[in-house]
Amino acid sequence: MIRSLFIAATGMEAQKINIDVIANNLANVNTVGYKRSRADFQELIYQDMKTPGTLSAEGSQVPTGIQLGLGVKPVAVQKIFLQGDFIETGNNLDMVIEGDGFFQISKPDGEIAYTRSGAFKMDSGGRIVNSDGYALEPAITIPSNTQSITIASDGKISGVQSGSTASSQIGQIELARFMNPGGLKSTGKSLFSPTDSSGDPTTGNPGSDGLGTINQGYIEMSNVNIVEEMVNMIISQRAYEVNSKAVQASDEMLQTANNLKRS
Repeated sequence: MIRSLFIAATGMEAQKINIDVIANNLANVNTVGYKRSRADFQELIYQDMKTPGTLSAEGSQVPTGIQLGLGVKPVAVQKIFLQGDFIETGNNLDMVIEGDGFFQISKPDGEIAYTRSGAFKMDSGGRIVNSDGYALEPAITIPSNTQSITIASDGKISGVQSGSTASSQIGQIELARFMNPGGLKSTGKSLFSPTDSSGDPTTGNPGSDGLGTINQGYIEMSNVNIVEEMVNMIISQRAYEVNSKAVQASDEMLQTANNLKRS
């Protein structure tokens, strides 16, 4: 009887984690470049009370045996890197990646981080930076006398300087891709860091070597599907409830056993 209490407790704990993941997805439904997460679960070990295939006392073979599962455990929270919807902004420095790849961001400590959020700005020195002031890598500086900026699908940034009618190239955007993007480590601020699981990044110009292309004047929204998350939340809530019922049933059975007395 005690076994069932602990089994149901693992189910309740697993659904708590599932709700945490769903809540974070819903909280970031309007976060630019956010990729939704999914919790994966795995059954725990089994207590083998009678092994299938063993011989009985009469010499016959046991067809199925008795194996009692001991519950469930969370094994992964995976990022789903499906592309989000594109929203037109008209901002010359807003960009989306149509296809595979990440923008490279240089953090203040010199580490290179990776993001799908292309909501870029220009700082006081003319550098292209994200909302936290982290520079796009390779660093691109817009001259102060630039009148208009054009970003081509292959990542070439061109501008027209004052007093001129011809455009000249200012810089080149490079993207990075990973063999296993699901192995990237989320570090907050819509940034990812590589791990041994993700592998080392492969960099190149947009549109080459399997990398996506750049679209100027758009941002990529979160890929969270609100309806799907709401359905998952209902399922998780009911699973938590039914596990709590198993705890309650086990408690009532223990109470019945405790109330037994010799007549």
